[in-house]
Amino acid sequence: MDKPFHSVHFYLPRKFLNGVADESDVPRVGDLRYQPGNGLDDPIVRALASVLYPALDRPDQASRMFVDCVMLALGCHVAQTYGGLETAVRQVRGGLAPWQERRAKEIIEANLDGEIPLAELARECGLSTSHFSRAFKDTTGTPPHQWLLHRRTENAMRLLRNRQLSLTEVALACGFSDQSHFTRVFTKLSGTGPGAWRRRHQE
Repeated sequence: MDKPFHSVHFYLPRKFLNGVADESDVPRVGDLRYQPGNGLDDPIVRALASVLYPALDRPDQASRMFVDCVMLALGCHVAQTYGGLETAVRQVRGGLAPWQERRAKEIIEANLDGEIPLAELARECGLSTSHFSRAFKDTTGTPPHQWLLHRRTENAMRLLRNRQLSLTEVALACGFSDQSHFTRVFTKLSGTGPGAWRRRHQE
């Protein structure tokens, strides 16, 4: 290598790969299929890694729940593509029970900073992590991390009506790491910046 380069290393414990297989009720993954020393351009791994770049650049703004979701997707892909995990697996149908949905939303609402681990949410609902992620999306129409961002934004809209609070105070109160992070997410989900939203709704 005579030029600078960037790399991202992922560590997938055997325990995790076994868990993916056990949950699907299929034989456990043995050795991963690959040729040492030969590079392989996997578009799915590349896409998932690129999704993590902003979190790696700004770890103080990275939601643990978001990182957990990406890593779960990566691990399942590796287990199936390179570990021989059977594709005709048992699919778990249906969403969360009403009590599970209430419990999950209560916990997320109480932890708008996003630092609650996905595994803990699943445990509170009596489910495995991957089953919980699928069931939550089936029930709410959105993954847990997206639901968290929408709740932060809705909470911010309520606080923005109070002119005595600065944008930075609103951002911190809603679980954002700083005002710039708040502005990016709010603008993406509402279509306008928080300052413009405040002015328009007060008018």
